[in-house]
Amino acid sequence: MVSTGRILVADDDRATVDLVRLYLERERYDVAVAFDGQRALDLATSTPVDLAVLDWMLPVMDGLTVCERIRAVCDLPVIMLTARVEEPDKLLALGRGADDYLTKPFSPRELAARVGVVLRRARGSRLSDTGQLQAGVVRIDMLQHQAWAGEAEVALTPTEFKLLVAMAREPRRVFSREQLIEQALDNDTDALPRTIDVHVNNLRRKLKQASGVEPIGTVHGVGYRLEI
Repeated sequence: MVSTGRILVADDDRATVDLVRLYLERERYDVAVAFDGQRALDLATSTPVDLAVLDWMLPVMDGLTVCERIRAVCDLPVIMLTARVEEPDKLLALGRGADDYLTKPFSPRELAARVGVVLRRARGSRLSDTGQLQAGVVRIDMLQHQAWAGEAEVALTPTEFKLLVAMAREPRRVFSREQLIEQALDNDTDALPRTIDVHVNNLRRKLKQASGVEPIGTVHGVGYRLEI
C-alpha cells in the first residue's frame, strides 16, 4: 500500500493515540507516535514528518511550546488537540503557529479529514506567487515550463515535466506507477507500468547529469519518490 504521508501523533492518552492511528492508517498515512512533548519535538525536527497532531497538555513540554519550537526551525504543518473550548485559546494556538485546532472530544474521522485538508494546503503552498516550485535540488518554473537540477537547466519532454511536477509537489511521497500514469499520462488506461519506468529512468538520468546527485529514489515493489 502506497503511503500518502507520515503523520506524527503526540498525546499522553494511549487510547486516543491508538484510535487516531487506526483512522489515519485507513487513509494510508504512516504514523509516528509520541507520548510527551520532548519526544514529539525530537521526532518532528529530526525525522521525515509531513504533519504533526499535538495535544496541548502534553507532559514534559506542552504542545503549544512544541508547536512554537517546530515553527522556529521548519514549516511543518501542525494541528492542535485540546479540551480548551474558549475562543481566546483557539486564537492563542493559531497565533503561535498551529494550522488548525480541534477540541476534545473529537471525531477521529473528522481529524483524518482535517489532516488531508491541511496537508493539501501545505503542499500547494510550495508553489510561490511567481510560479516557482522548489523541492531539494529541483526547481521548476511552472509558467515558463522550465526545470533546473542544481544550477543547470534540464531539457524535459512534456511527460517528464509532468512527472517531475507531480513528485516535486509532494516530495518524499511514494507514487505508485498507477498514480504516476494518472498524473503524467492523463490517466491513459492503455499505458503500461513499464512505460512509466522508462519515463522515470530518463528523468532520473537527466537530473543526475545536471546536478551530480540522484534525486529520484525507487521503493522496490511500490514506486518512486523525489528525495530531498
